[in-house]
Amino acid sequence: MNVFSKPMQETDRIGVEPAAHDGLLAAVSRLQPREACAKLGSALEGLSDTEADARLKKFGPNIVARERKATILEELWGRARNPLNALLLTLATTSYFLGDVRAAVVIAVMVILAITTAFVQEHRSNEAAAKLRAMVHTTASVRRVPSRSEDPFSEIPMERLVSGDVVRLSAGDMIPGDLRLLEAKDLFINQSALTGESMPAERHAPACDGGSEDALALPNLCFMGANVVSGYGTGVIVQTGSNTFFGQLAHEIAGRRVPTAFDQGINKFTWLMIRFILVMVPAVFLINGVTKHDWLEALLFAVAVAVGLTPEMLPMIVTVNLAKGAMAMSRQKVIVKRLNAIQNFGAMDVLCTDKTGTLTQDRIILKRHLDIQGRDSERVLQYAFLNSHFQSGLRNLLDKAVLAHVELEQTLNIGSGYSKLDEIPFDFSRRRLSVVVAREDGKHILICKGAVEEIFSVCTNYALDAEVGRLDETHFEAAKQQTIALNSDGFRVVAVAYKEMEASKTTYSIEDEGGLTLLGYIAFLDPPKESAREAIAALARKGVQVKVLTGDNEIITRKICHEVQLDPGEILLGARIAQMSEAELAEIADRTTVFAKLNPAQKEQVVRALHAKGHVVGFLGDGINDSPALKAADVGISVDTAVDIAKESADIILLEKSLLVLAEGVTEGRKVFANITKYIKMGASSNFGNMFSVLGASIFLPFLPMAPIQVLTNNLLYDFSQTTIPTDNVDEEYLASPRKWDIGNIFKFMVFIGPISSIFDYATYGMMLYVFDAWNNPSLFQTGWFVESLLTQTLIIHIIRTAKVPFIESHASPALIATTVIICTVGMTLPFTWAGSALGFEPLPWHYWPLVAAMLVTYAVLTHLVKVWFIRRWGL
Repeated sequence: MNVFSKPMQETDRIGVEPAAHDGLLAAVSRLQPREACAKLGSALEGLSDTEADARLKKFGPNIVARERKATILEELWGRARNPLNALLLTLATTSYFLGDVRAAVVIAVMVILAITTAFVQEHRSNEAAAKLRAMVHTTASVRRVPSRSEDPFSEIPMERLVSGDVVRLSAGDMIPGDLRLLEAKDLFINQSALTGESMPAERHAPACDGGSEDALALPNLCFMGANVVSGYGTGVIVQTGSNTFFGQLAHEIAGRRVPTAFDQGINKFTWLMIRFILVMVPAVFLINGVTKHDWLEALLFAVAVAVGLTPEMLPMIVTVNLAKGAMAMSRQKVIVKRLNAIQNFGAMDVLCTDKTGTLTQDRIILKRHLDIQGRDSERVLQYAFLNSHFQSGLRNLLDKAVLAHVELEQTLNIGSGYSKLDEIPFDFSRRRLSVVVAREDGKHILICKGAVEEIFSVCTNYALDAEVGRLDETHFEAAKQQTIALNSDGFRVVAVAYKEMEASKTTYSIEDEGGLTLLGYIAFLDPPKESAREAIAALARKGVQVKVLTGDNEIITRKICHEVQLDPGEILLGARIAQMSEAELAEIADRTTVFAKLNPAQKEQVVRALHAKGHVVGFLGDGINDSPALKAADVGISVDTAVDIAKESADIILLEKSLLVLAEGVTEGRKVFANITKYIKMGASSNFGNMFSVLGASIFLPFLPMAPIQVLTNNLLYDFSQTTIPTDNVDEEYLASPRKWDIGNIFKFMVFIGPISSIFDYATYGMMLYVFDAWNNPSLFQTGWFVESLLTQTLIIHIIRTAKVPFIESHASPALIATTVIICTVGMTLPFTWAGSALGFEPLPWHYWPLVAAMLVTYAVLTHLVKVWFIRRWGL
């Protein structure tokens, strides 16, 4: 029987019975590797492409639920599902059953307008992001038969993996499914997303004895959602997609994100308005019922007032603003994974970044290969090449620069002259990597490459040409000076050492990295990026301080910083951070610009320390060592070439690693925040003023100040005029500094600006009652207040939208001006049309217009003066 075309048997049950998940994993964990593969209808060599395709068709792609693209209906439901829409639909239903069908229709139209506008913009944003996201692939290294190249493993999109696939794991990889290890070497994984345990756990390949009932604790199993911290291994996929542990927990895990200050602020404002409604509406109902003795009309009016007080366009304004920001960033080839991250961009006042590829060109070139006396050495280059060639972990830019010397493959006769015996993988505590190779002559050589200090610490001898001698303090001092000189010239330096091993030795560990012979150094050049200086200056002008967090040493970091005109000041080293308390680190981190020789945990510590000082922190990183800091930051930013775990941890992915793009992102974030805040300030102050106007009118008027259908029509027209707020221009002065959510400032603005509209509402009452004698003409009174109320509400956005003098020093967007003109025109002409008659309006006398125009001018001037005073006192 051909095992590669063998139909699935055990795996036919996968995904059908979730309860069997633990049982299948436990069963394969107790089997030997070959038997485990056979149980899954596979083999150690992997599946055939034909069988893999058949399984993919049968069980679907390897995608968890939270990654699936939402359908149009799901997107619509996502826009419709919020407390404001629920309130409005309840009011529409109430109006319908009370017999006011027109009111129910108008309310329903408001809801449809808000949902549709938000849906269209967000759908466009999602489509644009999807096109960009298709350019960013998360892949897995899989072994299929027959192999099409010398390397039996090839990269395929992770979603095409199926149960039975044999995959290779190395540092930086995401675990692509629930799998059983077939082999492992110093393999450590982080599965905190599943267990909450932050410390990496070591994993081994041998069969288990079945002692543990918890599948997550079995040492030869790895689970989707975890990532490889260090080491390497191979494994056979047992479960994929939503059938994995991660897939079953995906919705819960996705929901664990702590709401940002922006989320909390929007929610607080929403519930503040709802509380206003809960107090206001019963009061209006009772007052009108008692004074006018028509309880049904009073109830319908109270319902209309509730609709008028509801900021029903808020979800639409928020969504459209965020989606518009995402669209603008997509044009810069920036993928926004989480819309709220755009707003956090605007609030960001500290950007932490590594220097490689951000301040430098990310085009690392191997320029020097030197012996311990600083002379060119071909032997150093050859040993470095062997180390990079045979290591199976994540190949970084330094390795790629070494392997660019392809002529050494022929010189060294790597194909037949050397064979790999073992490997001691890189980790961030040792900061070095070793491979053990066998030469043609039978000798076994351990070749170690890594950070200069770490290599020095395990060397006892040196090799110079044919001479081998004992290292002493003079050698170490000379090596130190040579390294400093190279660093000062902008070179990154890596040391190379070796040790001849006994041919009888079969397994190797970290303990074997001792008594090494120092061979020399390889030096790399990564020139500063030309745009870095401009980008840092642009961010500084926007109030964003750039801080460099690097694992590199302080000498080369200082040189690069000077070249891009970033003053490094006193550089804080990782060794010093290790001795600090959280409070001490927070104080020092706040005034430090450059942090060097950091390990991954220390990068996260620095981000959290900056949080503790009240900063909104962005972090730009693309390496394995960046993922903890990416998760800790308010805005995690990575690039499409990053390791899987970095892309998974990020909120935003750049298709081009550039600080200039981030400067644009900061601007977009602040525009989003500004336009959302405009609507909220306007809605809050308008509703607060309307509360006094409606209560007063309900008390002293013998009729309703506006019929229920008129209130709803007023609100519908006003809502339409606000749909273009997301397109509005934002003053450069507003964009010049970070913007954070401040519900206290919004509340004060509401208290001081809101009552101004009430003053002019009461002036309109007086005008209609005493100038036009509308005591016995409710229709005329209602028409006059309808027009004045609509005009003041529609025009006031132009006063609130800027700290400057509106129309003169600051201009709204053409779209906002257009909707303002359209709605004002509709409001003024409506009383003279058949539609106005149907709504209970009547034509207004000609001398009404100059009076209301004078009111509008006076209202605008007074509101502007109070606004200017408010901004001087409390800020924007």
